[in-house]
Amino acid sequence: MHIDLRQLRHLIALAEHRSFVGAAAAVNLSQSAFSRSIQALEHSVGCQLVDRGRKDLAPTKQGLVVLEHARRLVSGARQLSNEISQFNGLEAGELRFGCGPAPASGLVPRAVGSFIGRYPKARVQFQVDDWHSLNKRLLAEEFEFFVADTRHFEADPEYHTQRLRPRRWHFCCRVGHPLAQLESVSAQALFSYPLAVSIRPPNLRKVIVDLCGRQDFVPNVECENSFSLLGVVLRSDAIGISGSYGDAMHLAKGELVKLRIEGLDENCEELYTRYGIVSRSGYRLSPLAEAMIAEIRQIDEQEIANEPYALENLAV
Repeated sequence: MHIDLRQLRHLIALAEHRSFVGAAAAVNLSQSAFSRSIQALEHSVGCQLVDRGRKDLAPTKQGLVVLEHARRLVSGARQLSNEISQFNGLEAGELRFGCGPAPASGLVPRAVGSFIGRYPKARVQFQVDDWHSLNKRLLAEEFEFFVADTRHFEADPEYHTQRLRPRRWHFCCRVGHPLAQLESVSAQALFSYPLAVSIRPPNLRKVIVDLCGRQDFVPNVECENSFSLLGVVLRSDAIGISGSYGDAMHLAKGELVKLRIEGLDENCEELYTRYGIVSRSGYRLSPLAEAMIAEIRQIDEQEIANEPYALENLAV
């Protein structure tokens, strides 16, 4: 059985576009040439890979098996070519990784900016998503690593985690908010105003649920983008969450007030981030991935050194 990587790429494109016309355009082939490529692959494996009787061109059971291996083989071939390019010269090659919304709000963009200054010919693609989606792409070998909350991976031997420094977060409101002048705020007073937060991170959700006493708590405004959330807080009476790890807080300095919440243990672990770098155990990282991770850790150390100053920009 002879299988051509080019034909596997065409099968992947067909699975993504569910259209011979759209998939052919995506790989820069005529529809007739694309159809012949899929037919040749089916002839090689000895079975039909796509149900042409269905409008959505769903893969057959055999097609799903071939598609799973196709993605691995195409990804492996891309990684092989990429690593050879990197070993021939670290400035060349492509790096793909992922990060959660909070690291994407400051730490990762600063690290990428420093990285491309050192390796201007490198191509960097980073995807922002929640930890569950990032993990799927890591397992599919689309990413070499991702930067996100590590709580779900630290005890699993299938993963290698490198913890970043914990960062403190605070409830906050705009200057001029009715709660802004209070020395401390009760949980009842806090939840009498809308909350504009993300509750995906488990530590944030635990603190909020413990304070309000409702497992089914849902924020009034929920978004994964910290700039957008703080924009809502600065233009309303909504309560938000801030931390020195994001650029949004730095841009809003002098306009936000840090709130002290009654009954909230200031030393509890949930008030701190637990971000880190997650990769798969037993998988060798490419030179560019190693270089990017080193850059992220260096920027992280620098930011921690400057954090006490940054926190002073939030009024108490």
